[in-house]
Amino acid sequence: MSAHCVLTGAEPGFGRRISHSHRRTSRRFDPNIQRKRYWLPSEGRYVRLTLSAKAIKTVDTIGIEAAVTRIRARGVKV
Repeated sequence: MSAHCVLTGAEPGFGRRISHSHRRTSRRFDPNIQRKRYWLPSEGRYVRLTLSAKAIKTVDTIGIEAAVTRIRARGVKV
């Protein structure tokens, strides 16, 4: 599973670890990605979405129908 949110588009960020001696090595900042299942009443089925924690709160606010509309507008198949 890639660390990518289908609603917000959140994906990993990259940076550097800096040790005490100031040596630099690459690191990766992953978003908090969860797989969540929602009931989609308009289609009479469940959909399983890969969402960040922030996107889960967004779905709770705007509703699953509006969220699926936004996801499809981004060109992602649901």
